[in-house]
Amino acid sequence: MNIEATAQVVLPTLSYEYTMPIEKDFGKVFLLPQKGTLIMELTREYVPMDDFRSIFSETIPIIEREKVKKFIFDKQNLRVFHQPSMEWYYVHWKKEIYEKGLATHRKILPKGQLAFNLAVEAGIAKIMAVHQDSVIPLLDIQYKATILEAIES
Repeated sequence: MNIEATAQVVLPTLSYEYTMPIEKDFGKVFLLPQKGTLIMELTREYVPMDDFRSIFSETIPIIEREKVKKFIFDKQNLRVFHQPSMEWYYVHWKKEIYEKGLATHRKILPKGQLAFNLAVEAGIAKIMAVHQDSVIPLLDIQYKATILEAIES
């Protein structure tokens, strides 16, 4: 695992104020209030769908209360791609938070994991083909190499 570049390692070295409103054994959520940014870092190679849905669902009241404008998904620790989790994330979770005003998404993929990264691309294409009414085209989604780059973009 390349933990050197993950949110939990990088954030303490940066000048941003942040809190960790959610901490689980499989993921952490960091809030940067001055930046209007929420960062989700999954800390395992695979997160079962129930846990995945749980931690993402717990972000919704934070996004609403803090008026979060940017969501960063740090996937660097993941090694297993799970299409049903990704579909729920894109079709349901992203729609709900879009309706709450959050449309800017930054993602950091695992480094050196070509198969995982190709599976993500194929998964998004499949979701867009099946769910043509999704909010995906309305979102500002960009992939970044580092946490700092994601925060500043």
